[in-house]
This record gives sequence, structure tokens and C-alpha cells, in this order.
Amino acid sequence: MKRSCARQKVIAWAGWRQPWAKARDRRGRKFELAHCRFPIARPAFQSEISSLNHKKRLLLFDIDGTLINSAGAGVQALRDVLRDQFGITDDLDGIEIAGRTDSGIVHQILGKLKIEPNEKNTARFLEKYVELLPMELPRRAGRVLPGVKELLSRLSACPHIVLALLTGNVERGAKLKLEHYGLWHFFEFGAFADDHHDRNELGAFARRRARAKHGVEFESATIDVIGDTPHDIACGKAIGARTIAVATGSFSREQLQAHEPDWILEDFAEVETVIEKLGW
Repeated sequence: MKRSCARQKVIAWAGWRQPWAKARDRRGRKFELAHCRFPIARPAFQSEISSLNHKKRLLLFDIDGTLINSAGAGVQALRDVLRDQFGITDDLDGIEIAGRTDSGIVHQILGKLKIEPNEKNTARFLEKYVELLPMELPRRAGRVLPGVKELLSRLSACPHIVLALLTGNVERGAKLKLEHYGLWHFFEFGAFADDHHDRNELGAFARRRARAKHGVEFESATIDVIGDTPHDIACGKAIGARTIAVATGSFSREQLQAHEPDWILEDFAEVETVIEKLGW
């Protein structure tokens, strides 16, 4: 029997038999009903009861390389900031971007330029970044990654699933990207680079927001962190969550495996298989 995320009331029927039941026809004449069967409700099996009382599960998704490929729109927007703000043309060589927070990336860039990476300078850089990002997104041949839209659509219909973001993007950047690709509405809330420059600190923010919104203390065993880089895996492990790596970004399956996630997927293309395999 296929597993379904929708909670359905389970009523099973069993046959009830009485060998010689008395009855009357329309004229009141008595006759006997031999071996009559009538359906009666029986209690649900324990497994069925469990499905009715399914614990809420918090799914925290990364964005770039996990849900979408923006074809470098974000990186180009960072280069545009350097050009417009500092008059510098730089390919960002030596700057680690994949899996890092936007604020952490800006700290690296400012350090490379010998500029103090303080709060004011970081905020100014990111303000210009989110101003330029909407111009870059439509110029690029980006895409939603395989199976993502169908997967999110399926999961958003599940009462026990809470969809949220755990991303290195600042919130405005995350919204711009996901609105551009038609995915923003699937997510209730998130933890972003605005919250902290260290990605490993973001899980705690997401957890607190989930509790405030749903009135449920999400235990580590009920949280999944899904991403395409070793940093996503580390971030999930920092809060004791189940870590799910997907090889749709810049890291290969072998590279991700070296960081020992709980699961590795090639992609989300086989939606039914993914849901069944991960117990969503």
C-alpha cells in the first residue's frame, strides 16, 4: 500500500454473521435470514492510529543549488556591487561562496579589499546587492531544479509537514530569488543571513520560529535540513537534525558523502520515491 502524507480517517469493516436472524417482510410476515452479513466498524490498527497522530516534521531547505540554479545571478550581483560601489572589477577568485551566508561572503570580499568588515560596511554592501539582484535574475537562464516544484506542492498539502527555509541568503535576497522562480509561497518562515553570519547558528533561529508559529517544540529527531553543500550538512548536525544532501549543486555525491549526511539524493526528480524513502 502506498504511503500518503494526507491524514485520512481509517474505518475498517468486518463481517458480522448470525445464522438464524428473524425478520419481517412488508406485510409483517415472519421469515428467517440464514447467514446474513452486516458491516460493523472495528477499531483501527495501531499503525493506522499512528498515521492519524503523525508528529509534525520541520523541513528546512537551502535555496541555491538545492531548489534553484540561478545561473550565477547572485554572484554577478556581488560583482556589480564592487563595480558600482568601489570601481573594482573582480571575478571574486578566492572567495568561498557555495554554502556560505551572504554576510559571511561580504566579510570575505571586504577583507580582500582591505576594508573593515564591520556591521555598517556589510549592511551597505548587502543593501546594494539586493538592489541589483532583481536586474540580474531575468538576464540569466536559471531554473527550478528537477522535481522541486512538484515536491513542494505535495509536501505543502501535508498537515504534518512544516516547510521553511534555512539559507545563507539574506531574507530579501531569498524572497527575490524564490518569487522569481515561483517558489516563495511554499515556505512559512525561515532563518537567513540577516540572523547571523555563521551558518551553523541559523538552525536555532529556525527552530525558535517554528515553535512560535506552531506552538510545538520540534525535537531534533523531527527536523530535516536539506542542502547541496557540506556547510548544509554541518548546519543540520549543529542542531542534531537529520541531514539530507542533494547532489544538484557544485559538490559531487562523493564529496558530500565524505561529510556523512544521513541521506544523499541525486536530485528530487522521482518525487514519489523521495517522499517514500524519506518518510515524508
